Amino acid sequence: MSDAYANILRDRGIVEAGGPDVANFLQGLITNDIAKVGPQEGIYAALLTPQGKIVYDFLIVAAPGGFLLDCARAYASDLANRLKKYKLRAKVTIADRSAELAVVALPLSGPSLPESITVVTDPRLPELGRRAIMPAADAEARLREHGYRLRAEDEYESRRLALGVPDAAVDIPPETLFPLDCNFEELHGVDFTKGCYVGQELTARMKHRATARRRLLPVSAPVALPPSGTVLKLGSIELGELRGTIGVRGMALVRLDRLGNAVEATADGVTVAIGRPSYPLILPAGDDHQ
Repeated sequence: MSDAYANILRDRGIVEAGGPDVANFLQGLITNDIAKVGPQEGIYAALLTPQGKIVYDFLIVAAPGGFLLDCARAYASDLANRLKKYKLRAKVTIADRSAELAVVALPLSGPSLPESITVVTDPRLPELGRRAIMPAADAEARLREHGYRLRAEDEYESRRLALGVPDAAVDIPPETLFPLDCNFEELHGVDFTKGCYVGQELTARMKHRATARRRLLPVSAPVALPPSGTVLKLGSIELGELRGTIGVRGMALVRLDRLGNAVEATADGVTVAIGRPSYPLILPAGDDHQ
């Protein structure tokens, strides 16, 4: 039996963008360069408010006649509607296809899937493996047919949290955080040379003035972590707050200027270990939190 595993990510949705103007349309909206998307290469990106805060983040892969945006399923319908508001006279079609298409996490190496199924290495971090988009109706059967064993979605989420990669549905509430707060630069989600897009000016200013002072960091505890929103304290000092948690692992939004060299804090009486992502953080000049 194959040792390859697959996680069907049922909390992910798909928005399809197509039409002759779709590449230019997306290029003027998203934080990354749509020209980087290829047959076997996707990108990580976000739609921002004019004030530079993340509305929704997503992965983008190529599709016949356009692109597929792999996003949090809870936000797929709203993302599609927001994109439609930017259409004006552009020849672009936008559709929520979450009911028809499934997102699957795969290991970096494993049995091949048919060419009709889109498969790319996760553009955020190779350690997250590959990502496939396939028809939802027979996804489980087709994966088993090609030698994959199915694992629970929480297994993938726990691995993601251990690597320190945030997830939109739980770690990045809409219109509250800036891309650089959410490690977008390190996760290849923003291109500082691509030109104008919604929210670009403030994002570039934060980069060049090194004003990002908060970061999403992985946390863990010997017991189940308190829920999202629980205040994280360093003694009597408010350090930040917990974001998404699954059992003993989670993410926290932390004030770097208050963290110093601390590796532990408390949240509602629980001792919380504050980790670092598996990728190097690009921190403001003069800060040393590695």
